[in-house]
Amino acid sequence: MNGLGDPAGLARRGRVRRRRQPYAASGSVLAVPLRPRKIRRHRRSVASRMAALSAQTLPPSDDSSDSRLEAAADGPGAGDVLAELNRIASSRRRAARLFEWLIAPMPPEHFYRRLWEREAVLVRRQDHAYYRGLFSTADLDSVLRHEDVQFGQHLDAARYVRGRRETLNPPGRALPAAAWSLYQAGCSLRLLCPQAFSHTVWQFLAVLQEQFGSMAGSNVYLTPPNSQGFAPHYDDIEAFVLQLEGRKLWRVYRPRDSSEELALTSSPNFSQEDLGEPVLQTVLEPGDLLYFPRGFIHQAECQDGSHSLHLTLSTYQRNTWGDFLEAVLPLAVQAAIEENVEFRRGLPRDFMDYMGAQHSDSKDPRRTAFMEKVRVLVARLGHFAPVDAVADQRAKDFIHDSLPPVLTDRERALSVHGLPIRWEAGKPVNVGAQLTTETEVHMLQDGIARLVGEGGHLFLYYTVENSRVYHLEEPKYLEIDPQQADAMELLLRSYPEFVRVGDLPCDSVEDQLSLATMLYDKGLLLTKAPLTVN
Repeated sequence: MNGLGDPAGLARRGRVRRRRQPYAASGSVLAVPLRPRKIRRHRRSVASRMAALSAQTLPPSDDSSDSRLEAAADGPGAGDVLAELNRIASSRRRAARLFEWLIAPMPPEHFYRRLWEREAVLVRRQDHAYYRGLFSTADLDSVLRHEDVQFGQHLDAARYVRGRRETLNPPGRALPAAAWSLYQAGCSLRLLCPQAFSHTVWQFLAVLQEQFGSMAGSNVYLTPPNSQGFAPHYDDIEAFVLQLEGRKLWRVYRPRDSSEELALTSSPNFSQEDLGEPVLQTVLEPGDLLYFPRGFIHQAECQDGSHSLHLTLSTYQRNTWGDFLEAVLPLAVQAAIEENVEFRRGLPRDFMDYMGAQHSDSKDPRRTAFMEKVRVLVARLGHFAPVDAVADQRAKDFIHDSLPPVLTDRERALSVHGLPIRWEAGKPVNVGAQLTTETEVHMLQDGIARLVGEGGHLFLYYTVENSRVYHLEEPKYLEIDPQQADAMELLLRSYPEFVRVGDLPCDSVEDQLSLATMLYDKGLLLTKAPLTVN
């Protein structure tokens, strides 16, 4: 799995690239968060070895009750749950429901509280139809036949032989004859950004990005029997591996030291000699789910004459406190220098006599005073930190990163997309539907727009005109009149409750109607009842 930093735009969307007890369930599901938490390079405790053995043999566990799960093997398949989402009015609840299904039967609260960014997790379902309808080898074949798939940009052919990875991408279009010949020769095929070609994968990711509050991407991997496509490595994203077809042996390893824990960049390829013992070794079968955090080394291979098709969902790339502070602190220092004279006072004339690496062991009291002054000034920076402004800029970036929303039948019918205007008998008909002060409206979905102040102006950035290809389009925005700012904020906050246009806090009816009409015409608002033609 590779990551968003890939030079090709499609590849970046594809990988958004590419974690204390064993969590086991008797019956149809086994979920294994792996211990110990302490990072080690090659040595492991007896308890850790037992956890790995449990993952290999998959017996019922005698761990505490919050580590045990029971699940029926006939839960709703992917097609069923996506159809269910169409009947849920709130996009927030759709996102929560889809994530609940993704990690079922594990409670989402438990996952986020105990396992997210911490442990590798295995969910064993014994339900080969669980992901049916999401993506298949037949879908991949159809994409190759009907879409302009280019080697290197959309499809990679790779194999891992005798400890070395080889990428065998010929130039040009990935026609079925070329792609399947490479597969027959032992190459794994990696489809980057399947959401650009598959409406179902697009819907899957567009809903989940609202759950994560971070870009969600994916790749699809098809591996031939008795082969391995990629070398051991770790990624800079949170990874969810969905086994769609066939079987694949996975080995997952903890970060080798603390510098690799929750890695900010993806690793180079490792040799087998670089690795310790896996904390998890298991064969994924259709319907199973594997999760591991960024920094966890992993490798996978097909055995026993069976091919493998899996989809990797990836998210949370460069979405850390460190990334946030990296943006906040320079602005905080700049504001502090402008507003507080203490930050403009000169350094001691003799500070080079006791500061610096050559004086690091000095007991000079002037050094102690200097360090204390630095601590005091750093503590004061919090007062000047433009936290909300940086949050808005990160939200703006997320809006640009996001996939466009997939509309439910209700959202389509009650938005501009559902207007009955059409061409008939040589002219447009059903023209003239308009909002009034009595029309009740709310945003099309939660999280599709963000109001940001920049350079003395207000801009509403939105996702509805984004491409399914990462950053193919420039950021889309509307300029909002300052007199309409309160009304815009009310609409953003009130979702999913309806607001009467006449109740928007504007100075005039004209401002109320112009704001609501502008948003409706852009596909950002829906109405409580279909608009009628006057």
